[in-house]
Amino acid sequence: MQSLIEARTATGRVVAISVSERKGVPKSNIDSAVLRPEWGIEGDAHAGKWHRQISLLAVESIEKMRAKGLDVGPGAFAENITTEFIDIPHLSVGDRVRIGAAELEITQIGKKCHARCAIFQAAGDCVMPREGIFARVLVGGPIRVGDSVHVTRTTG
Repeated sequence: MQSLIEARTATGRVVAISVSERKGVPKSNIDSAVLRPEWGIEGDAHAGKWHRQISLLAVESIEKMRAKGLDVGPGAFAENITTEFIDIPHLSVGDRVRIGAAELEITQIGKKCHARCAIFQAAGDCVMPREGIFARVLVGGPIRVGDSVHVTRTTG
């Protein structure tokens, strides 16, 4: 049986970091970024003083769309941080995510898709509205592809 500590923490890694200069377009992959407290990723169009400063999506979710025949990869869903080995869709609002010295707080699970994106048009589905999560930056710092991702669950 898992101990309480093990059940409340999880470790994965950063597969990709992605940014864009404007909203509504796929993001480009970069090797590293700087997270600013209460802002997001320096240079990203989605950064700002709001609750969705950073978006995260699991590479396992992207694989679901590849299985439907789409040629997509990290950044195609406009996510900032693509992770591996973290059950992103089942995190909860309030959970904490640490990457290097940076710390995030989950603020939103999924999002409403107001206009059907190009991915939805091609596949009849998109994972980001139900499997993507959003966070605000509590503690800033540099992050890199390959960094460990540590999640601390705040709920049972």
